Amino acid sequence: MVLAISFVEAPLKFRAPGVTIPIGLGIGRIVFRALNGLELLLAIVVVVAVLGNSPSTLVLVSALVPVGVLVVQLAAVRPALNRRSDRVLAGEDAPRSRAHLGYVALEVVKVAALLWLGVGASIA
Repeated sequence: MVLAISFVEAPLKFRAPGVTIPIGLGIGRIVFRALNGLELLLAIVVVVAVLGNSPSTLVLVSALVPVGVLVVQLAAVRPALNRRSDRVLAGEDAPRSRAHLGYVALEVVKVAALLWLGVGASIA
């Protein structure tokens, strides 16, 4: 889901004919709210599954890293992005946000951690 939404859908929607910045931001907010909600649900499932099976340190850390990244995204980065998109949607000329680059960097870390978790869980 992270790869499909963050690295495919999000950048491509702005290339679609007729999609303005405000329309793209509006769509993005809805899509990312849904994605983050599903991520939270799946994070709970993963944590319960990992903690319920006496995990190795590798598996435990591999599970906690993407959960921690998600928490940082939701608590620190998304509010900054929402403030900027609120300004753009209100018609203001808001400068580009560095928070967006931070969110993307955290998505890369999250994908790598999830892959590492999959490998670690399969060999544990």
